[in-house]
Amino acid sequence: MSVLTDPIKKLPPNSKGKIRYRFVVDAGIDPESGKRKQVRRTFDSLKEARAEYASIANRRHEGSFVPPNKITVNEWLDRWLAIKAEDLEETTIYNYRITLDRVRGRLGHIRLQDLTEEHVEEWRDWALSYGRVRGKRVGTPLSVTSVDMSLGRLKEALGRAVTRRLVYVNAATHVTIPRRARKEERKAKEEVRPWNVQEVQEFIHGIRGERLYAGLLLSLMGLRPAEVCGLRWEDVDLENAIIIIANTRTMMGNRYVVEKDTKSLSGERALPLPAPVLGALKAFRALQAEERIILGEAYVVSGYVLVHEAGDAFTIKQLRRRAYRLMEVLGLRRVRLYDARSSCFTFLANNGVPDHILARWAGHTNIKTTKRWYVKPDVEDLRGAAATWGGLHGAAEEEKA
Repeated sequence: MSVLTDPIKKLPPNSKGKIRYRFVVDAGIDPESGKRKQVRRTFDSLKEARAEYASIANRRHEGSFVPPNKITVNEWLDRWLAIKAEDLEETTIYNYRITLDRVRGRLGHIRLQDLTEEHVEEWRDWALSYGRVRGKRVGTPLSVTSVDMSLGRLKEALGRAVTRRLVYVNAATHVTIPRRARKEERKAKEEVRPWNVQEVQEFIHGIRGERLYAGLLLSLMGLRPAEVCGLRWEDVDLENAIIIIANTRTMMGNRYVVEKDTKSLSGERALPLPAPVLGALKAFRALQAEERIILGEAYVVSGYVLVHEAGDAFTIKQLRRRAYRLMEVLGLRRVRLYDARSSCFTFLANNGVPDHILARWAGHTNIKTTKRWYVKPDVEDLRGAAATWGGLHGAAEEEKA
């Protein structure tokens, strides 16, 4: 009959004559290094040692025991971003880094295993009051959206740390933006509505003589700015009036250009060209041929549709600036160039384009994405519903009488 040995050992008195108690337990395989780890614990009393040993044994039995480590929040975020970089676009990882930079300054030095929900809540409250860490407005409040994005990334990173058994719980799981903060921001923030039909038409009529007329029409037919700038003449079939969206040119931090494929697989799509856009592209192609003859060898043959007079490609920053300047000259409300997508898809939806066609045109897999973010009817769009309601009221019969 075997005799179970006590895992808790009594240590010889130390230099001060104090007796302590110690145990060592197997902590399994370290997911980071692949090596077997052991946990050593020392206590001043046998009672404390037995309680901790029982707790560890119970967590090991449940599969929730997490070996101690000294990894800080910053160190783990670096590792996590390196893992994510294997599956995400360079520009997406850049945005992840910017989003998490808002967190690092106040939480990054804390040991990952010491991070608490209170730490995250304190950061959230600070960010909503003073959290801007870049630009001319350092020290001013971050928007609710920005704080929410940072919280979302932090939750995702900590969730991966739980999976890898670096922490026992995700300290950010239950931290949210207070409802009061959301309501206050909604009251203070003026929402910039996309252009309505009249404003779009005023813009179109006002830019007919503009060199970038064709490129701006492409924006108004629902292409993202990065898709407009990334469109190449090899992607344009003028004979059959079709363009292929397969390439984008975006920017990281408004500093340098990144060329890549479409945002998603559904973003790669073929679109028929409306007659006005087809005509504008033909004219622009002819203009570029003339410019190339004039400049000769000095002309840059970039292959892009949206180019300067010397042939070099436009960046989305340059395209936006030109569009905003034209809005100013024409006396129109300044809206984001990206919001031309909303104007386009709202108009198409209001005029009976089926959902599956609308989603395909937008480059989305799911129509819910298109409708949630890009179909934004205004009060004029609702007048048809108001007229229809008249039937419920009996207004039509009263007018006849």
